Amino acid sequence: MFNILVVEDDHNVRKLYGTILEQNGFNPVLAEDAKEALELMDHTYVDLIVLDVMLPDMDGFQFAKLIREGGMETPILMATARETIVDKRKGFSVGCDDYMVKPVNEEEMILRIHALLRRSKIASEHKITLPHTELDYDGLTVTFDNKTQILPQKEFRLLYTLLSYQNRIFTRRSLMDEIWDMDSETDERTVDVHINRLREKFKNNPDFEIVTVRGLGYKAVIR
Repeated sequence: MFNILVVEDDHNVRKLYGTILEQNGFNPVLAEDAKEALELMDHTYVDLIVLDVMLPDMDGFQFAKLIREGGMETPILMATARETIVDKRKGFSVGCDDYMVKPVNEEEMILRIHALLRRSKIASEHKITLPHTELDYDGLTVTFDNKTQILPQKEFRLLYTLLSYQNRIFTRRSLMDEIWDMDSETDERTVDVHINRLREKFKNNPDFEIVTVRGLGYKAVIR
């Protein structure tokens, strides 16, 4: 059973999250502030953290930065009423993996937790394994049909990102931010070029398909 640490100073919200997590097969570990969370983490293994920003002793941004600087790679889902792009950018810059605005949708929170836990496993192993295909992040290789090929770095990271979040729609801009970095001046249409190259290379792959979602972007669909 996964241990999910909830750092939330509002008693009712903290209790609600705990109930939702229990109902979905997780073991909630509840803390009302950063100090209590750090004390719990000293003797309890935590698989994921649901983190509020407005805490009484240190804010969620400081907390996330602190544990990242300490070398901890536990996935962090920030759930907060602060919804500006500045707040979101700050959250991601200090090491948060996902960001939800309160009031959170219960079903969406559970879906995001499942996705983050799966991605955490992929990140720790640096591999994605499908029935007939394996991606090795360290070697930038894709093995399929008993053949291994090394992809250009941008192509590999694009494919790896899409397959890490199966069925999630990525806009061109979000893919640019993820792979080319947020300050890149490269035109977003370069994503289309790389997608077309990947489609050509893996057009006969039985495990996945890269689908265009009209007006939005791309997603990887597992067959």
